[in-house]
Amino acid sequence: MEKRGRLGKPLLGQNPPAAQAAPRKERRPSMFEKEAYAQILRERLRDSIHDVQYVEPPFDDSIADIGKEWKSALAKLKFANSYRMEPLKRFQAHTVEMKVQQILTESLKDVKYDQKVFSHLSLDLADRILLAVKEFGYSRYKFIVKILFIQKTGQAINVASRGLWDVAWDSWVAAKHETESYIALALVFALYCE
Repeated sequence: MEKRGRLGKPLLGQNPPAAQAAPRKERRPSMFEKEAYAQILRERLRDSIHDVQYVEPPFDDSIADIGKEWKSALAKLKFANSYRMEPLKRFQAHTVEMKVQQILTESLKDVKYDQKVFSHLSLDLADRILLAVKEFGYSRYKFIVKILFIQKTGQAINVASRGLWDVAWDSWVAAKHETESYIALALVFALYCE
Protein backbone atom coordinates (compact mmCIF):
# COMPACT_ATOMS: atom_id res chain seq x y z
CA MET A 1 0.00 0.00 0.00
CA GLU A 2 1.35 3.44 -0.92
CA LYS A 3 1.66 6.33 1.44
CA ARG A 4 -0.44 9.38 0.77
CA GLY A 5 -0.08 12.86 2.11
CA ARG A 6 -2.74 15.49 2.68
CA LEU A 7 -5.66 15.57 0.22
CA GLY A 8 -4.94 12.02 -0.93
CA LYS A 9 -2.00 12.96 -3.20
CA PRO A 10 1.07 10.69 -3.27
CA LEU A 11 4.08 11.94 -1.34
CA LEU A 12 7.00 13.44 -3.27
CA GLY A 13 9.44 10.94 -4.62
CA GLN A 14 6.84 8.22 -4.91
CA ASN A 15 5.14 7.55 -8.27
CA PRO A 16 1.89 5.63 -8.33
CA PRO A 17 2.17 2.28 -10.14
CA ALA A 18 -0.32 3.28 -12.91
CA ALA A 19 1.81 6.29 -13.90
CA GLN A 20 4.94 4.16 -14.16
CA ALA A 21 3.31 1.65 -16.53
CA ALA A 22 1.82 4.22 -18.96
CA PRO A 23 3.88 4.69 -22.16
CA ARG A 24 5.27 8.13 -22.92
CA LYS A 25 3.30 10.20 -25.38
CA GLU A 26 5.21 11.10 -28.53
CA ARG A 27 6.38 14.71 -28.63
CA ARG A 28 4.76 16.96 -31.22
CA PRO A 29 7.26 18.25 -33.74
CA SER A 30 8.18 21.92 -33.66
CA MET A 31 7.54 23.98 -36.76
CA PHE A 32 11.15 25.17 -36.65
CA GLU A 33 12.61 21.71 -37.25
CA LYS A 34 13.65 20.92 -40.84
CA GLU A 35 11.19 18.19 -41.84
CA ALA A 36 8.47 18.98 -39.31
CA TYR A 37 6.96 22.03 -41.02
CA ALA A 38 5.61 20.03 -43.97
CA GLN A 39 4.25 17.38 -41.62
CA ILE A 40 2.43 19.99 -39.50
CA LEU A 41 0.86 21.50 -42.61
CA ARG A 42 -0.31 18.09 -43.82
CA GLU A 43 -1.92 17.36 -40.45
CA ARG A 44 -3.71 20.70 -40.35
CA LEU A 45 -4.94 20.50 -43.94
CA ARG A 46 -6.13 16.92 -43.63
CA ASP A 47 -9.40 17.99 -41.97
CA SER A 48 -10.06 21.03 -44.16
CA ILE A 49 -11.60 21.09 -47.62
CA HIS A 50 -10.51 23.79 -50.01
CA ASP A 51 -12.71 23.07 -53.01
CA VAL A 52 -16.46 22.80 -53.22
CA GLN A 53 -17.43 19.21 -53.76
CA TYR A 54 -20.27 18.02 -55.97
CA VAL A 55 -22.20 14.93 -54.99
CA GLU A 56 -24.35 13.15 -57.54
CA PRO A 57 -27.51 11.37 -56.44
CA PRO A 58 -27.30 7.58 -56.57
CA PHE A 59 -28.78 6.14 -59.77
CA ASP A 60 -29.65 2.60 -58.80
CA ASP A 61 -32.89 0.65 -58.49
CA SER A 62 -33.48 1.38 -54.80
CA ILE A 63 -35.68 4.46 -55.21
CA ALA A 64 -36.98 4.19 -51.66
CA ASP A 65 -33.50 4.83 -50.22
CA ILE A 66 -32.51 7.65 -52.58
CA GLY A 67 -33.83 10.40 -50.33
CA LYS A 68 -31.96 9.14 -47.28
CA GLU A 69 -28.65 8.67 -49.12
CA TRP A 70 -28.89 12.01 -50.93
CA LYS A 71 -29.63 13.96 -47.73
CA SER A 72 -26.85 12.26 -45.80
CA ALA A 73 -24.39 12.99 -48.63
CA LEU A 74 -25.36 16.67 -48.61
CA ALA A 75 -25.02 16.89 -44.85
CA LYS A 76 -21.34 15.85 -45.09
CA LEU A 77 -20.37 18.62 -47.52
CA LYS A 78 -18.10 21.35 -46.20
CA PHE A 79 -17.46 24.62 -47.97
CA ALA A 80 -14.26 26.56 -47.51
CA ASN A 81 -14.37 30.30 -46.92
CA SER A 82 -13.17 32.32 -49.87
CA TYR A 83 -12.54 35.49 -47.83
CA ARG A 84 -13.41 37.57 -50.91
CA MET A 85 -15.12 40.87 -50.21
CA GLU A 86 -15.30 41.93 -53.85
CA PRO A 87 -16.50 40.19 -57.04
CA LEU A 88 -14.15 38.56 -59.50
CA LYS A 89 -16.02 40.27 -62.34
CA ARG A 90 -17.79 43.53 -61.62
CA PHE A 91 -21.36 43.99 -62.88
CA GLN A 92 -21.28 45.98 -66.14
CA ALA A 93 -24.56 47.84 -66.36
CA HIS A 94 -24.13 49.11 -69.91
CA THR A 95 -23.76 45.67 -71.54
CA VAL A 96 -26.63 44.23 -69.49
CA GLU A 97 -28.83 47.22 -70.38
CA MET A 98 -28.23 46.68 -74.10
CA LYS A 99 -29.14 42.98 -73.81
CA VAL A 100 -32.32 43.72 -71.81
CA GLN A 101 -33.32 46.42 -74.30
CA GLN A 102 -32.80 43.96 -77.17
CA ILE A 103 -35.00 41.32 -75.50
CA LEU A 104 -37.77 43.87 -74.84
CA THR A 105 -37.71 45.15 -78.43
CA GLU A 106 -37.74 41.68 -79.98
CA SER A 107 -40.48 40.32 -77.72
CA LEU A 108 -42.87 43.29 -77.86
CA LYS A 109 -42.51 44.64 -81.42
CA ASP A 110 -45.97 43.50 -82.63
CA VAL A 111 -47.84 43.15 -79.31
CA LYS A 112 -50.97 45.20 -78.62
CA TYR A 113 -52.12 46.07 -75.09
CA ASP A 114 -54.19 43.31 -73.47
CA GLN A 115 -54.43 42.84 -69.71
CA LYS A 116 -54.84 39.06 -69.87
CA VAL A 117 -51.92 38.53 -72.24
CA PHE A 118 -49.58 40.81 -70.31
CA SER A 119 -49.96 38.90 -67.04
CA HIS A 120 -48.39 35.82 -68.67
CA LEU A 121 -46.06 37.81 -70.90
CA SER A 122 -44.50 39.61 -67.93
CA LEU A 123 -43.52 36.28 -66.32
CA ASP A 124 -42.10 35.00 -69.60
CA LEU A 125 -40.10 38.21 -70.15
CA ALA A 126 -38.73 38.14 -66.60
CA ASP A 127 -37.52 34.56 -67.09
CA ARG A 128 -35.89 35.35 -70.44
CA ILE A 129 -34.14 38.43 -69.05
CA LEU A 130 -32.93 36.55 -65.98
CA LEU A 131 -31.45 33.77 -68.13
CA ALA A 132 -29.77 36.32 -70.40
CA VAL A 133 -28.24 38.18 -67.45
CA LYS A 134 -26.97 34.94 -65.89
CA GLU A 135 -25.19 34.09 -69.17
CA PHE A 136 -22.81 37.00 -68.56
CA GLY A 137 -21.26 34.92 -65.76
CA TYR A 138 -21.30 37.30 -62.82
CA SER A 139 -20.44 35.06 -59.88
CA ARG A 140 -21.95 35.63 -56.42
CA TYR A 141 -24.50 38.12 -57.72
CA LYS A 142 -28.22 37.72 -57.05
CA PHE A 143 -30.56 39.21 -59.63
CA ILE A 144 -34.06 40.61 -59.23
CA VAL A 145 -36.06 41.27 -62.40
CA LYS A 146 -39.20 43.44 -62.39
CA ILE A 147 -41.41 43.90 -65.45
CA LEU A 148 -44.04 46.65 -65.50
CA PHE A 149 -46.64 47.16 -68.23
CA ILE A 150 -48.36 50.56 -68.08
CA GLN A 151 -51.30 51.43 -70.29
CA LYS A 152 -51.21 54.93 -71.77
CA THR A 153 -54.39 56.71 -70.72
CA GLY A 154 -52.99 60.18 -70.01
CA GLN A 155 -52.02 59.48 -66.39
CA ALA A 156 -48.74 59.98 -64.56
CA ILE A 157 -46.97 57.24 -62.64
CA ASN A 158 -44.04 57.11 -60.25
CA VAL A 159 -42.16 53.84 -59.79
CA ALA A 160 -39.94 53.45 -56.72
CA SER A 161 -37.89 50.59 -55.32
CA ARG A 162 -36.34 50.36 -51.90
CA GLY A 163 -33.83 47.94 -50.47
CA LEU A 164 -30.58 47.48 -48.61
CA TRP A 165 -27.83 48.59 -50.95
CA ASP A 166 -24.05 48.34 -51.12
CA VAL A 167 -23.01 51.30 -53.26
CA ALA A 168 -19.60 49.76 -54.02
CA TRP A 169 -20.80 46.53 -55.71
CA ASP A 170 -24.58 46.57 -56.19
CA SER A 171 -26.08 48.02 -59.35
CA TRP A 172 -29.26 48.20 -61.39
CA VAL A 173 -30.40 48.53 -64.98
CA ALA A 174 -33.60 49.93 -66.52
CA ALA A 175 -34.84 49.38 -70.06
CA LYS A 176 -38.00 50.79 -71.65
CA HIS A 177 -40.08 49.85 -74.67
CA GLU A 178 -42.81 52.30 -75.68
CA THR A 179 -45.69 51.96 -78.15
CA GLU A 180 -48.76 54.12 -78.75
CA SER A 181 -50.88 52.10 -76.29
CA TYR A 182 -48.50 51.04 -73.49
CA ILE A 183 -45.04 51.35 -71.95
CA ALA A 184 -43.05 48.30 -70.87
CA LEU A 185 -40.42 48.87 -68.21
CA ALA A 186 -37.85 46.25 -67.21
CA LEU A 187 -35.77 46.70 -64.05
CA VAL A 188 -32.83 44.41 -63.21
CA PHE A 189 -31.18 44.68 -59.79
CA ALA A 190 -27.78 43.04 -59.27
CA LEU A 191 -26.94 42.44 -55.60
CA TYR A 192 -23.50 41.16 -54.67
CA CYS A 193 -23.44 38.53 -51.90
CA GLU A 194 -20.17 38.34 -49.97
